[in-house]
Amino acid sequence: MARTRQKALSHGRPRITKPKEYMSSQQSRTIIRTHHRLHKEHAAAIRKGDSKLAESITRAIENNGGIEVYQAASKQGQSKDRGGDSSKVLIDWLRNSRVFQSDGVHKDDGERREVTTIRCLEVGALSIQNEISKYPNRIAMTRIDLNSQGPGIEKQDFMQRPLPSTRTECFDLISLSLVLNYVPEAPQRGEMLKRITKFLRRQDALKNTDTAVFPALFLVLPLPCVENSRYLDDALLQNIMMNLGFTLTQQKKTPKLCYYLFHFNGNATKTKTGKRKVRDGPAMNNFCIVVD
Repeated sequence: MARTRQKALSHGRPRITKPKEYMSSQQSRTIIRTHHRLHKEHAAAIRKGDSKLAESITRAIENNGGIEVYQAASKQGQSKDRGGDSSKVLIDWLRNSRVFQSDGVHKDDGERREVTTIRCLEVGALSIQNEISKYPNRIAMTRIDLNSQGPGIEKQDFMQRPLPSTRTECFDLISLSLVLNYVPEAPQRGEMLKRITKFLRRQDALKNTDTAVFPALFLVLPLPCVENSRYLDDALLQNIMMNLGFTLTQQKKTPKLCYYLFHFNGNATKTKTGKRKVRDGPAMNNFCIVVD
């Protein structure tokens, strides 16, 4: 069977420029919004074969600061004065699910016993000092990003990461926080979610972990992607995830973000999800996930 080559997320990315050390919340929001818009326009120009327009948009992206300034803006969004990092929500959920406690032992039906380390892959990692990094004895972190912010984060495109060849190369937990919305094309978003399933450890391979939680995907999206899109709402997102073999176990929404924790049960179907309107309105966006 011919092997399908995954399209790299780094395709068409602009050159890196030096970011500012600090920016206001308004500046960071403007940079992030502008970068997302230009990146989508650039992908559309590439798809249409309009090289001149693509070059023009690339220059506009560079004038906006490029990928590194975008990441600096995103990183500042994780600072305490901007609401903190999303992994705090994940850690709270794991604690509430009694997956681990401060004494480093698993609590299951009132019994204390030692546990194996949870293996977590963080896609789009911006920092090695977020909340989840405080539990090195319980969570073994692998961090990757298209543009590494420093030691401890491997520079890698997830769509080009080699597939696991053994169970030990799989993960119990994958964090996809504010990454899927960055992918410019709806079919690529679907491919990313499908590819996630190939990196999660199958349930029968887990030992001494809470199989009601793991294997799991921690997914974070900007709230407008779900609450203000013509082509996606919460019900459709959960249906897409169910078809990919996921069950929703935790959910939280804030004025800006929506957080999900999905348990991977492996019961995927071959159901496709096309682009169709679920609602409409003059101020709505066109965020969409297509699964072929």
